[in-house]
Amino acid sequence: MQTTETLNSIKNINKEGEMNDAFGPHLTLDLSGCAREKLTSLKLVYDILDELPSTMGMTKLIPPFCMEYKEGKVPEDWGVTGFVVIAESHISIHTFPEKNYVFIDMFSCKTFDVERAMKYLREIFKPQKATINLVHRGLDFPRGEKEQRAEPPVIEEIPEFGESELSQPEYPYH
Repeated sequence: MQTTETLNSIKNINKEGEMNDAFGPHLTLDLSGCAREKLTSLKLVYDILDELPSTMGMTKLIPPFCMEYKEGKVPEDWGVTGFVVIAESHISIHTFPEKNYVFIDMFSCKTFDVERAMKYLREIFKPQKATINLVHRGLDFPRGEKEQRAEPPVIEEIPEFGESELSQPEYPYH
């Protein structure tokens, strides 16, 4: 079966009508008609979020956080949700097994191979239909040498997993 694909590329124009270099690409994939067993797998979502950053040349800052969600007001909207923080921004995945649907979001402050990311994710989820959006964000983000930038805070010590008040619930995929 062939996948139906829609690609929307939004190249924002600044207020002067110019298209400058963007701060970074924001790729979203809405994949439907996916195999249910892939959408129910907490391990699969964790593994994707664990491997995708290095595959795309990004820097993972913390292990992925993944959970199964079943407590919503609409019982058939349960699924697996996962998120990984990368130095360049984030990647998230939200599955809806009862609807054979997954939403994937990748935002990075540096360019990445969008085609490679799309191919990687489509090969895993094997959707019947893919709606893909690529937004070039931050066209007016100050990047010049003359711009004053605040120095990022320095984190001297990161607590070990489980020592923080914000630790994740226990599950076997971390």
